[in-house]
Amino acid sequence: MNRKIALTLNIKADQKGKRVDLAIAEAFTEFSRSHLQKLIKQGAVKVNGKETKPKYILQGNELIEIVAEEAPRLEDKPENIKLEIIYEDKDVLVINKSAGLVVHPGAGNPSGTMVNGLINLDSKLVYLPRAGIVHRLDKDTSGLMVISRNEKTYLNLINQLKERSVNRKYNALVVGEPSLSGVIDKPIGRHPKIRTKQAVVKSGKEAITKFKTVKNLNGYSLLDVSLETGRTHQIRVHLSYLGFPIVGDSVYGSRRKYAKGTSENLRQEINNFKRQALHASALTFTHPSSEKILTFESPLPNDMASLINTLQEDDS
Repeated sequence: MNRKIALTLNIKADQKGKRVDLAIAEAFTEFSRSHLQKLIKQGAVKVNGKETKPKYILQGNELIEIVAEEAPRLEDKPENIKLEIIYEDKDVLVINKSAGLVVHPGAGNPSGTMVNGLINLDSKLVYLPRAGIVHRLDKDTSGLMVISRNEKTYLNLINQLKERSVNRKYNALVVGEPSLSGVIDKPIGRHPKIRTKQAVVKSGKEAITKFKTVKNLNGYSLLDVSLETGRTHQIRVHLSYLGFPIVGDSVYGSRRKYAKGTSENLRQEINNFKRQALHASALTFTHPSSEKILTFESPLPNDMASLINTLQEDDS
């Protein structure tokens, strides 16, 4: 059974000069840019009624139409992967993702992902984009994710994310002692030199992160963090930019791995912590069918709780 796509996008005057594939990717985040480029090349995307090319530069005040049919991704095979389900009904699943689990198949991870586990759990998910996943967590970030189980729910949750009505909260253990609370409002885009990284750049997309200090731990701090936007690696990039990288973050925290005065024993404990100390602790959204507001919480996983206890003991 193929999935039908019928989308429209009105391009405003201030978007003049932007590539068409970039504009669509920003508007419809459920599709990867490479996938949209494929649709454009297939003639499924029209600007003011005419087929276009990925590199077409928008003139402003244009209408983009996307009409296509997509076959399911049959290359994604069901696999018996343990998933911690904390809520499910006919429309949604809420999963507490473990650290180390890759969300989507890709280069280097063709199998053994959450997608493979979801298809094994519910075979119908193969017909949804990304097996119903509407937002992602990095491989080494643990915590809560909501999964849609049908197309109506999928589109509803995507829209809630676009309207910023989904509330996502995180626990982050950082190097340093930031202020009691703050807002980081800095655009994020691809790193100008290292293409696998993100960075705060003027040409990036709007990104807003709020944080509150829960506890100071002798040069380290436990933060409550919430997202206004959902850019790739947003919390990790923003906290590193502020000078308070997440403990264990080998990508964005290598320049400041330890707080000043950290003992050798504690350095060893941090070295043994093999991921970024970031956990998606709370998730609130409106149920697409019942319209009830649902809130879910996940306690700190054992590895983070143990590291925090070690820091507390070292602080005493």
